[in-house]
Amino acid sequence: MSSNETTIAQPVNYIADEWSDCATVDDVWNLDPNTLEPVHRAVTTSPGDVERALRHAERTYDVGRWDEEARHERAEMLERVAALLESRTEDIARTDALTSGTPISATRTVASFLPFRIRATAADLREIPRVTALEAGGRDVRLYKVPWGPAAILTPWNGPSFIPAAKVVSAVAAGCPVILKPSEHAPGSAQIVVECFVEAGLPAGALQLVHGAGEVGARLTADPRIKIVSFTGGPGAGRAIARAGAEDFKVLQLELGGNNPVIVLDDADLDVTADGILDGMTKLNGQWCEGPGKILAHRSLVDPLLDALTERISKLTVGHSLDEDTQVGPISNGPHFQTLQSRIEGLRELGATVHQPAALPELGGYFLSPTVASGADPGRATAELFGPLVSLHAVDSEEEALRISNAHPSGLDAYVFGTDTDRAIEVGSRIVAGEVRVNGAKVADLGDDSAQSFWGPAGIGGHGPAESVRVFCGDRVVGVDSPDLPL
Repeated sequence: MSSNETTIAQPVNYIADEWSDCATVDDVWNLDPNTLEPVHRAVTTSPGDVERALRHAERTYDVGRWDEEARHERAEMLERVAALLESRTEDIARTDALTSGTPISATRTVASFLPFRIRATAADLREIPRVTALEAGGRDVRLYKVPWGPAAILTPWNGPSFIPAAKVVSAVAAGCPVILKPSEHAPGSAQIVVECFVEAGLPAGALQLVHGAGEVGARLTADPRIKIVSFTGGPGAGRAIARAGAEDFKVLQLELGGNNPVIVLDDADLDVTADGILDGMTKLNGQWCEGPGKILAHRSLVDPLLDALTERISKLTVGHSLDEDTQVGPISNGPHFQTLQSRIEGLRELGATVHQPAALPELGGYFLSPTVASGADPGRATAELFGPLVSLHAVDSEEEALRISNAHPSGLDAYVFGTDTDRAIEVGSRIVAGEVRVNGAKVADLGDDSAQSFWGPAGIGGHGPAESVRVFCGDRVVGVDSPDLPL
């Protein structure tokens, strides 16, 4: 076992191009989820400091010049960010593991991917022009890609480094002054990301960092000086942001998640299905919004699938998130651990039998065996699970599975398992979701251009390639009018 000793610095803000101390929350600590030992005091940002950040973002916003030379200059700055992130890979991996509970073997993979995400956005800056000529019968008509203005980016605890890095780099590349507020449960990795951006030589006001819980995010997202909000998190907060944004018609990107359905067709390969579901329900400890939730399996496969899943779960190593051999770590934080316990009890009350075959370590942390709850009423098993937990239900046909899936759609992701891929893809095309994966449960995009929409309760705006111009810029058409136009 590698050393389980690590430290996370007390979080600090970065406001108006200066680092400053946060206010601490009395008698509240962020805990190591492995041992429940305190790692640092919980912090917040005062209303006065939030106001300072908002004023600075408003003051520094400028449509700016986005000719080829300017875009290359900003792309070179992002290349420096990528190099700095590479030098901090182990710091990020260990901080992610300690705050999210995800095993360090996985957080190293995530941390090593961050520079690639930054460099991809640098390539977008070089390759995607901000001004293009439109066909207009010989007249000069141009389409400008213009940054919307100050952006509030609110990120969750389950992707403590990748989501802040990915959202911030897109907004900074677009030219939106960013105010980032990471989750109060996992502030450490976002702070390392911001340190790398600052050290790379950001323009004044390009990025600020504030810490705190929901009230800090609410102040940001309700303020009229914020022109775009990018939020990844729960549906309750997402609805509050949408209501606040409607007052001044902010641009919104809201990724909210749901209980993602898994349809197991009658011709599914049992091993492929069990391996795929297990991968999805344990990846990042199951704490990812696109993970599998409600399994709707053909009745003939339910019992053998349950046996295959529980047999695989019984062999998993559940342990300390900094242990190199751990396959499943603890749940990230106390509130979510309690939520998962209530979800399991809720499924039991709906008639489920709960299977938890993994052995747990005696460390005192928020450990939970990967869990299969089988036999509940599928029409009532609708709550998002968001952990190493799935429910398993019998259906008699693909039509029944589709009806149940779409009655309470996730809108985000779904899964289909079957040996006839044409049939599986056709079934997947009928599920109300932005992305449907066949015979697997990976995180990476299915294809280079697979931009994903958020349907219904999954949120607003979608995500995918070239987010800097697709999400954080608006179109502005400027050109010479003509008396020959028909009206």
